[in-house]
Amino acid sequence: MPEPTIKPPNAGKGRPKGVPNKATAAVRVAIAAFAEANVGKLQTWLDKTAEKHPDKAADLFLRALEYFTPKLARTETTLEGEVTVGTRLVIKRPGDA
Repeated sequence: MPEPTIKPPNAGKGRPKGVPNKATAAVRVAIAAFAEANVGKLQTWLDKTAEKHPDKAADLFLRALEYFTPKLARTETTLEGEVTVGTRLVIKRPGDA
């Protein structure tokens, strides 16, 4: 029989899960302020870069987009039973009736 785990007396009294520490929060605020202050310059920077390196400008543009558009999550689907031509596929999410 396994022995019960003994927790330290202050276990669970820390920062709640998902809440960033003060330094992380301050850095995020600073980065957001910098980005907001320079958003007007972004087009100029991209145009200047594209003059000599269009591929690099496209790469920079796509990287910047990652901060403004959410990425779609990848999902895995497992089919049960026999699947043939003409089989109707119904996708139900958890909680759907």
